[in-house]
Amino acid sequence: MTDNPTEDEAVVRPFADFLVELRRGAPHTELSTALHDLMAAVRETGKPGSITLTIKASVQKRTDMIAIADAVTRKLPALERPESLWFMDADGNPTRRDPNQLEFEGIRAVPTTPTATIGEARQA
Repeated sequence: MTDNPTEDEAVVRPFADFLVELRRGAPHTELSTALHDLMAAVRETGKPGSITLTIKASVQKRTDMIAIADAVTRKLPALERPESLWFMDADGNPTRRDPNQLEFEGIRAVPTTPTATIGEARQA
């Protein structure tokens, strides 16, 4: 295409101009945020992801107008979720305690909350 189009050549409007004007720029803003989120997720996970913009155009009945609908779809990569290991009791329920482990009489559980603070322990 030349700088000075003739009457026979169609002038193609830049897509970016259309996108900024579509629904007052909402899809453009959504795509910008989605791109930022995608880059962060790809960097964090090392896995690929994608953003898809779908534009659907249809003729408005009995008018010369065209209806344009848009949709932005994100497929962000996710970190792998770690597994946790459990035992199964005699009733088939998950439990943290090994049902086959022998229990010793006279052994007490260690308290989970400290009885003295660090400063109190030094003074003692």
